[in-house]
Amino acid sequence: MAIITGIKKVVKNPYNVIPILNSLRLINWMPDRVFIKLRYKAYMGQSLNLEEPVLFTEKLQWLKLHNRKQENSILVDKYEVHQYLAKRFGEKYLIPITGVWDRFDDIDFSRLPEQFVLKCTHDSGGIVFCTDKSSFDIVAAKKKLEKCMKRNYYWSFREYPYKDVKPRIICEKLMVDESGIELKDYKLFCFNGNPKFVLVDFDRINGHKRNIYNTDWQSVPFVMNRFYPDPDVTFSKPACFDEMLDIASQLSRDHPFLRVDFYIINEELFIGELTFFPGAGLIIFEPREYDRLLGELLELPETTSIDLVGE
Repeated sequence: MAIITGIKKVVKNPYNVIPILNSLRLINWMPDRVFIKLRYKAYMGQSLNLEEPVLFTEKLQWLKLHNRKQENSILVDKYEVHQYLAKRFGEKYLIPITGVWDRFDDIDFSRLPEQFVLKCTHDSGGIVFCTDKSSFDIVAAKKKLEKCMKRNYYWSFREYPYKDVKPRIICEKLMVDESGIELKDYKLFCFNGNPKFVLVDFDRINGHKRNIYNTDWQSVPFVMNRFYPDPDVTFSKPACFDEMLDIASQLSRDHPFLRVDFYIINEELFIGELTFFPGAGLIIFEPREYDRLLGELLELPETTSIDLVGE
């Protein structure tokens, strides 16, 4: 069935062969510029303008090629960013890490708490939750995480910060908010140190939903990648919102664009992830005009990084 679905996608749009070949690691040889253009065409259904980018999604692709500072790798490494944030803010805003390992087999589960989260430090999606250690499936966790440890996430979408991140596994404390079962994400879109939008992601168990607000906490009428708002759910502005804005502004000040994620647990603020390319920069906006409107907020640097690997 999966093969038939793939064939139908390629027939409908021949550019859809690119993600299929990419998943099989058959086009790692392809120069980044060519790959990024083809991948954009496959997902977005339109050509990518890298010479005079206007859209938000176009400018994010441009940054993949031209903003290649090595220090950005620290911010996407789930272990190294923890150390980076601790130096800047102390431990106050950090979810505790109870261990870090180079191999799954190095983990001594007898030393871990009854509940925990295991994450790969170098990718997106390499995560396993344990809500009860007595029933935790170590074999399944090993299979998933070792598979993730073998991949270099850079090759998935050519996001340069991930290229040289060392694959490791960390153990974090399992945290939930007032729902008792999950954490809401407060994702701040920041442009050169200026937070502009807050994406509140919630209810992943019953179908991922997302409400979007501006920094005056007014609802903003656009949707990204079909994560729709729940018309019956509204969120009040968090009491720590000003603190959230200040931290996000500090962290994003030296970056054309940075998404800074937060959690709120028992009225305490925690920093989640830092992301340069949300959704790999491949975002379907509804209405489409918001791709252009966010693009107007993203000012590209006049100078570029020298190291343009794959150009």
